[in-house]
Amino acid sequence: MHEVFEHTADLGLRIRADNLEQLFAEAAEALFTAIVEDLASVRPSQQVQIELPADEREYLLFDWLNELLYRYETEHLLFGRFEVKLDAAGLHGIAWGEPLDRDRHSLSHEVKAITYHALKVEQTADGWLAELIVDI
Repeated sequence: MHEVFEHTADLGLRIRADNLEQLFAEAAEALFTAIVEDLASVRPSQQVQIELPADEREYLLFDWLNELLYRYETEHLLFGRFEVKLDAAGLHGIAWGEPLDRDRHSLSHEVKAITYHALKVEQTADGWLAELIVDI
């Protein structure tokens, strides 16, 4: 589950999940929900694998989302489905999507960057919580 909250000229994302791997996948979904109006319009026709070395949870989440945003900005790939595995070596992620098609994809926000401001990843009594701010 994820939600958007207002933050000055930026956009805040709050993500909740039962486990840490699901939290990272949900965070990626929240990011692309902010970018494209209808995430269901993104077909999973292309697969991208992302490997990131182990780091603190907050920095690993930042790097994961930053890499996905980089792929969107440089390769014009929209993603709509995500799978994440975390282990001692780091993050092993798969994102499924397709190239941006302006005839089928309506864009919502121009996300310029993931920020470190107010970035948090923490375990709660109900599972896991992440909060982050994206620059729009």
